[in-house]
Amino acid sequence: MAKIKTIGILTSGGDAPGMNAAIRAVTRAGIYNGFSVKGIYRGYDGLISGDIKSFTTENVSGIIGQGGTILKTARSQAFKTPEGRAKAYETIQKEKIDALVVIGGNGSLTGAMLFAQEYDICCIGLPGTIDNDLYGTDNTIGYDTTLNTIVDSVDRIRDTAQSHERIFFVEVMGRDAGFLAQNSAIACGAEAAIIPEDSTDVDQLARFMQRGIRKSKKSCIVIVSESPKCGAMYYADRVRKEFPDYDVRVSILGHLQRGGRPSARDRILAGRTGVGAIEAILQGQRNIMVGDRNNELVYVPLSEAIRKDKPFDKKLIKVLDELSI
Repeated sequence: MAKIKTIGILTSGGDAPGMNAAIRAVTRAGIYNGFSVKGIYRGYDGLISGDIKSFTTENVSGIIGQGGTILKTARSQAFKTPEGRAKAYETIQKEKIDALVVIGGNGSLTGAMLFAQEYDICCIGLPGTIDNDLYGTDNTIGYDTTLNTIVDSVDRIRDTAQSHERIFFVEVMGRDAGFLAQNSAIACGAEAAIIPEDSTDVDQLARFMQRGIRKSKKSCIVIVSESPKCGAMYYADRVRKEFPDYDVRVSILGHLQRGGRPSARDRILAGRTGVGAIEAILQGQRNIMVGDRNNELVYVPLSEAIRKDKPFDKKLIKVLDELSI
């Protein structure tokens, strides 16, 4: 294996608070350890088109507290094709990039894994996603900030819910994982959370409404994990039809969950995993994600990191049930 001299960094997929802190960490740790660093703009699309710039420490000065990503991001359709990845490898060779650090979620790390399998390139992933759904890491960069954003938003919604005695269905992000919904529900004192992991035969909405009616409580908050089939609108419509005495509203938090200054926890995680990515390269690691497990950095094979079955603590469901009586 040829000696690694130049490292390329890109952010891909949905943006997450703390990505800039990760870019900063990889850049500074890389330069500290004698590597040249290049920033790749607009994710894998920039790798295909050659939208690349040499980075110094000045390029990442003052960005640690900024949301979003200075490298921009995109969901590249072209990179999903063998032709697109071939073009990207041509750029890699032209720019003399020996290792690639990819900051992103499931789709981004899947792309890195395929690229590493097809070409002789060292790929290191950093867990950058608000969904916290990557396998092998307890937390992902952006999750903590988004969780706090949701709690702050729901605290405000509760004020109006109580004033008007309304049921609010609040839809949050998370894709196929209920980490954001369940934990935000506990943190903001919601009466229920409807999540993918609680896929029992029991109708989650009926169970909640029966309990709510028994309490004679007309003001409450239900957190719903986003879903194309049965999101917050679906459940609100059901309540309007099945329980017409209740005044129902829907609030879809949407993209405000992605924005904002990263929390201290996300900045620290970005710094630790960013330095960890450089340490992994120095150790000769290839095609792994740098994760955080039990407050220790771990190297997770990309094929493991993108698994769809990250363990969900079912005890959290019981916690919310007991606290929402």
